[in-house]
Amino acid sequence: MSAKRPTVFIHTNHKQYVGALVSAHSMRRNSTHADEFDVELIKLEDWKDFFAPYEGRDYLRDGVSRTWLYDDLQSFTPLRFTPPELMGYEGRAVVVDPDVFAVKDVWELLDRDMEGKSIWCCEKSGHPASSVMLLDCAKLTHWKLATDFDALFERTREYKKWMNLGYEDPASIGILGHEWNDFDKLTPNSRMIHNTRRKTQPWKTGLPVDFVPAEGNPYSVVAWVMYLRRRLFGPYAFLGNYKSHPDKAQENLFFGLLKECLENGTITEDLLREHMKENHVRHDAFEVVDRVPDLPKAA
Repeated sequence: MSAKRPTVFIHTNHKQYVGALVSAHSMRRNSTHADEFDVELIKLEDWKDFFAPYEGRDYLRDGVSRTWLYDDLQSFTPLRFTPPELMGYEGRAVVVDPDVFAVKDVWELLDRDMEGKSIWCCEKSGHPASSVMLLDCAKLTHWKLATDFDALFERTREYKKWMNLGYEDPASIGILGHEWNDFDKLTPNSRMIHNTRRKTQPWKTGLPVDFVPAEGNPYSVVAWVMYLRRRLFGPYAFLGNYKSHPDKAQENLFFGLLKECLENGTITEDLLREHMKENHVRHDAFEVVDRVPDLPKAA
């Protein structure tokens, strides 16, 4: 039996750091087995030297060339493939995006029968969604970030196919119910909620958009306009501001969790003010925290 404790990894960068801290809190608060697993952040800043040589270089994504930018909102995404290495290719890990929050007990996922599979995840648009994954690290010794990330720039690996687990044997992937990665949908059955629509992430409302929209449909006039906009005027030109999330319950969930983080010291007021100043968190965050209802106690 592996000596490695099961671990929940949350990969993040400076722009989504507050979200990652809130996510970590949600994993612990909503589990009756919180003393049986670890929660760790995989921070882009700790990999800065690794990514530095790729800054400004183009890679293939959605059929078009995109430029690697350390400062992009989602520059953390390659890090979702590092947990097997970080675990020494032993034990079990769950890895989630920093905009994924536990609503129920993550231990149910960590402790499930993997049925011999290497990976369990949900599907999105007919493809495996790697934004939430349960991993048998011993079966993923071929996941090596240095090799796989470099292959993007050698044009022997395509970003979207990588993110959709298209380089894995389909037989090695088990498909979870959507409740483990509910995309902007919060229901009584949700186990994890994923605020995946970037423009309506509840903690970003009112801030300038700082992500590059998809450009992958070659038959879409909008996609070509967005491609030309980016090439002519820069990655975030004319993209406007983040909007309010259409579901108040999801906003209340995030800010209810954030309130608890401020109360227990997981997030300090100074840290939150710093991220507000950097336009990583909406400028009225304290006002929203003050008026948000307390969350029900964890089961």
